[in-house]
Amino acid sequence: MPSAPVVPRPAATVLLVRDHPRPRRGRSPLQVFLQRRVAGMPFAGGMTVFPGGGVDASDRPDPDRWAGPEPRWWAERFGVDTDLAGALVHAAVRETFEECGVLLAGPGTPAGLQRYRAEVVARRRTFAEVLAATGLVLRADLLHPWARWITPRDSPRRYDTAFFVALVPDGQEADAHTTEAVEALWWHPDEALERWEEDEMQLMAPTARTLQEIAGLGGSAAVLAAAAERTIRPITPTVRREGSRLVAVLPDETEVPAAGFRGRPA
Repeated sequence: MPSAPVVPRPAATVLLVRDHPRPRRGRSPLQVFLQRRVAGMPFAGGMTVFPGGGVDASDRPDPDRWAGPEPRWWAERFGVDTDLAGALVHAAVRETFEECGVLLAGPGTPAGLQRYRAEVVARRRTFAEVLAATGLVLRADLLHPWARWITPRDSPRRYDTAFFVALVPDGQEADAHTTEAVEALWWHPDEALERWEEDEMQLMAPTARTLQEIAGLGGSAAVLAAAAERTIRPITPTVRREGSRLVAVLPDETEVPAAGFRGRPA
């Protein structure tokens, strides 16, 4: 008798986007921040992903430290309950701060930002405590909903992940100062897809599909405009073998390589 599927853990991931001021000929200005995860990690080891991670117990937003659309609005967009929606937004902002140093909060940028970041990463202080200590509010208005992906049912480790889009705030820079990644760079979406097609980059199905969706949009303003028009429904791929290939099949029958499989189906 087959075992019951693992219950997916809530998670959040953020497509950080920007426009390169001097894109190379043939490239649109749009860039997205991608991290190559440490190979030995239990989930998505060696994969190139957007910043993000699981919701944790500290992701309980304070209404007094919140600016922008309220959790109820996010709940309607992602199809989840209000408490979870607030936690997803909080996790998205926290993980973005932890993993690449971009703070989606305001007003302004406090002194000693890296010290606060180190304390949050080390769990010496919660992100909510940092907001309170610095007088900042979480800027939910800087996030835009994009998609919701659920790991296939037969996976031993599963996540129900809300995908957000955010423009890097003026004056801030994303970095690679995280122990979870061996590399973190800005990529033109079509360039990352080319590397994937050439087997020089490993992408999970949600990452590959998302890059395909934004590759033709040209600039960050177009991505944010597209986010406002999207209808978000949970996407749970099924994984099947086609000859020697493992492919993730999406609800619209699109096929992309399953996580851990290098190369695209012909």
